[in-house]
Amino acid sequence: MEYDEGKAVLCGASSYEQKYYFNQEFSGLPEHIRKELQIMCVLYTEDVGGVLTLEFDQDGALEFKVTAEESDYLFDEIGSVLKIKQYRRDKKDLLESLEMYYRVFYLGEELKIGETDK
Repeated sequence: MEYDEGKAVLCGASSYEQKYYFNQEFSGLPEHIRKELQIMCVLYTEDVGGVLTLEFDQDGALEFKVTAEESDYLFDEIGSVLKIKQYRRDKKDLLESLEMYYRVFYLGEELKIGETDK
């Protein structure tokens, strides 16, 4: 598992390298979920620029981490915030399911009957 400051990177994309990265530790996720994550990350970097990574913190919360080169004057900081808000709204079920998946399979939490979110 790749950890950066206590966080596990799920996936990410870079507008600078025009590449998408998916952590193979999560290859057990269904193909359609992996494709949806790829589309989200790549569209984000095409629309906003910079680098986007999706990371699980040590409690299993999925975070959007955005970085941009200091010299990148085309990076849209306001667009970044709006795009992430849109993803959190439009992809709420997907993001919550990923968090639950991580908490159960990687943190060893027990899923209680009828539990669908935190």
